[in-house]
Amino acid sequence: MRALTFHGTRDVRVDTVPDPEIVNPRDAIIEITSTAICGSDLHLYDGVIPGVEKGDILGHEFMGRVVETGSGSTLRKGDRVVVPFTISCGGCFFCQLGQFSGCDNSNPVEKQDATEAQYGHALTGMFGYSHLTGGYPGGQAQYARVPFSDVGPIVVPEGVEDEQVLFLSDILPTGWMAAENAQIQPGDTVAVWGCGPVGLFAVQSAMLMGAGQVIAIDHHPHRLELARGLGAEVIDYTQTHVLEALMEMSGGIGPDAVIDAVGMESHGFAPDNMLDTLKQKILPGTDRGHVLRMALMAVRKGGRVSIPGVYGGMVDKFPMGALMQKGVQIRTGQTHVQRYTRDLLNRIMEGQIDTTFLISHRLSLEEAAEGYRNFSDNQNEWTKVVLKP
Repeated sequence: MRALTFHGTRDVRVDTVPDPEIVNPRDAIIEITSTAICGSDLHLYDGVIPGVEKGDILGHEFMGRVVETGSGSTLRKGDRVVVPFTISCGGCFFCQLGQFSGCDNSNPVEKQDATEAQYGHALTGMFGYSHLTGGYPGGQAQYARVPFSDVGPIVVPEGVEDEQVLFLSDILPTGWMAAENAQIQPGDTVAVWGCGPVGLFAVQSAMLMGAGQVIAIDHHPHRLELARGLGAEVIDYTQTHVLEALMEMSGGIGPDAVIDAVGMESHGFAPDNMLDTLKQKILPGTDRGHVLRMALMAVRKGGRVSIPGVYGGMVDKFPMGALMQKGVQIRTGQTHVQRYTRDLLNRIMEGQIDTTFLISHRLSLEEAAEGYRNFSDNQNEWTKVVLKP
């Protein structure tokens, strides 16, 4: 089959690789009809996530048709399914709590030591996201093996276009969980840093949860316009002093909740971010935490901070004093996708949520390298890339 593979920093290629096979009774093989490039994929592309090896198949946002199942799968040949990016067994302590992104059984034992030392516990398995998370082949390919297929994939009705439901695989549940973690109350003022795909879905989710005012912060004009179209007020951080603007817009109190949808590769020419950028280039495991620092400074006393943006290493110059002295709560984590897919699918079917506004480009799988390059370098115009294997 054809698949997008990693060959080094900013070097991805479509190669011919072996077809996946059933290796466990709970497996299924999916013929992929649509897959997407995620902002998290750019962390791999930029070389800031360790454990990615030459030849690894990338991609964790995908859907398609079931073409083969193991004896323990509940799927049937011909089912159309969306596959969560987290691989979860459904039966361990964490899965039973609904904390699917904490699954203890999906990261193979031989790969767990690498993250136990760094994080205190082994990470959960994920598709196409380094050997720290299991080394599972991803979905930017013609076919994919789906472990625990009786737990993860959600069957979608015939007649529903792929692009209406594809983002149930990751970014829509991630934006929803980000808003849920912000504990939004009716009338709240919510500030969202980053108008990439997750940030925009966080804006949309916050509005649906009853926020009275949502303020989106970015510097790309088109992305800010998309946020404005969802009902948000916007701040261009290159033109405005963000902390002063947020205080003014919130009546001198500060936002009730803030969402960092940027993560480890924040942009901008703030002194701390320029120093972080330099360190990230020369030191492994260093994240650029400018947005997180600003969010902690901006949120009101007693407010809530939600962090869907991906962090993988260490952040220094952390404003611990602001966190403690203001009594701020923080919630974060990889998304428990399986917890949200049924409800969000129903909301899509009922017309409450539209995801297609985000898609700017549709490419063939063979054009995936071009998609990566532009999604990285032309983020104003390339808001979301869908690949059609």
